Amino acid sequence: MSKFILSTSSCADLTESYAKEHNIVCLPFTFLIEGKEYPDDFGHSMSYTDFYTKVRAGEPSTTSMINAEAYEEYFKSAIAGGLPLLHIEFSSALSGSYQNAKNVADKMNGEFGEKRIYVIDSLCASRGLGLLVDYAVNMRDADKTIEEVAEWVEANKLNLIHWFTVDDLNHLRRGGRLSRASAFFGSMLKIKPVMDVDDRGRLIPHFKVRGRKKSILTMVEHMQMDIKNPDGQTVFICHGDCIDDAEFLKAKVLESFPTIKEVAIHYTGPVIGSHSGPGTLALFYMGKERYKD
Repeated sequence: MSKFILSTSSCADLTESYAKEHNIVCLPFTFLIEGKEYPDDFGHSMSYTDFYTKVRAGEPSTTSMINAEAYEEYFKSAIAGGLPLLHIEFSSALSGSYQNAKNVADKMNGEFGEKRIYVIDSLCASRGLGLLVDYAVNMRDADKTIEEVAEWVEANKLNLIHWFTVDDLNHLRRGGRLSRASAFFGSMLKIKPVMDVDDRGRLIPHFKVRGRKKSILTMVEHMQMDIKNPDGQTVFICHGDCIDDAEFLKAKVLESFPTIKEVAIHYTGPVIGSHSGPGTLALFYMGKERYKD
């Protein structure tokens, strides 16, 4: 029997089957498209393919973080049975949700006179957060205490490597990552950025390569340089409705590291996808350290 409850948010981009199998609660962010707000709920309210079809057609999508009231309601119900709670949240550099969760947890723990709710700023995004949660799941299931798991997550979260590329530079322009001129000329020249999440949890462009295939191979090349102990590792991939590219990336990863335990692929959900766009492709694994220019 689990000694504690484990939860995260929908920005972990876990599959519903995984969340159910491992008893993980994924609190939903929300997104607004065509004038209507939807929860990011494993594609039930709007399927992943419908979302990306709308965005490809030019529909803008905006997102909203989880507010303090939603955290308080969930935290109270989660610990009502007497078990403590470990909540691992989306990078604080990309959303205010972590701070909302921490403020609520600090307030409730103060009222209890003891620490029952642990909230961690993952400094991770998308399935990088999901993979960090997977490590916590494995430790929980190995009978580690909540303190041991929280300590391990804090000590190792910056070794969770993220590599991203996108197909359409205009989504980065809208998010302030590129100027209008850079996006225009980059698209004309088929320039693809390769980005990571840095030690402060920010999405940082590092390389500009020509062509989609080269951007994918660049991610694998960096994985070859900085993966740590690949034998038996689980690797996560996510994609913005570009499954063929995700399968190509998976094949290249397994070609380079045949002793990896599993390469699990899933969609980039609509909250992350609202900012990165269709054609986003990302690779996540445990490495030596995050990239430094």
